[in-house]
Amino acid sequence: MAPVTADEIDAFWSVARHQTRTNPVPGYLGAYSGEALAPPAWAFGATTAQADELIGLVLAGTKTATAGAQWDYEHEGESLPRVGDLAILLDGSEHPRALIEVTHVDVVPFEDVDAEHARLEGEGDRSLAHWRAVHERFFTDHATHDLGFAPTMPVVLERFRVLYPR
Repeated sequence: MAPVTADEIDAFWSVARHQTRTNPVPGYLGAYSGEALAPPAWAFGATTAQADELIGLVLAGTKTATAGAQWDYEHEGESLPRVGDLAILLDGSEHPRALIEVTHVDVVPFEDVDAEHARLEGEGDRSLAHWRAVHERFFTDHATHDLGFAPTMPVVLERFRVLYPR
């Protein structure tokens, strides 16, 4: 399949906005047209297979949370997510599949992530032990920073809800 195009994102955003009656915050408004610009579009995971597996969990209602290394946000110059932020989730072929809204954000040391968050991420057996093993490996193998892994590293925990499709 061909990678996502701006037109495909815009078309998805147009339908999602209409279906959900979403009125984005001022930061999403185009400076000249007054039209609401599409929110950022991205996929979970680092591979096509991970993106497909994780969007499947989102669409099934199993995955309602995610986590990222704060050091990666800092290294990439990205702002941390905020409650109310919108995002378009892509599948492994980079096609839009869901519009989500961030409902909760917290930053905690890796070692302080709790079992409830692990369960909400919806992966594997949904246990904290599974979450820690998978995320330590992910944060080590796919880091954009050069600080390595540490149990005390700050982790950005997000909860979200799917706005579209329902």
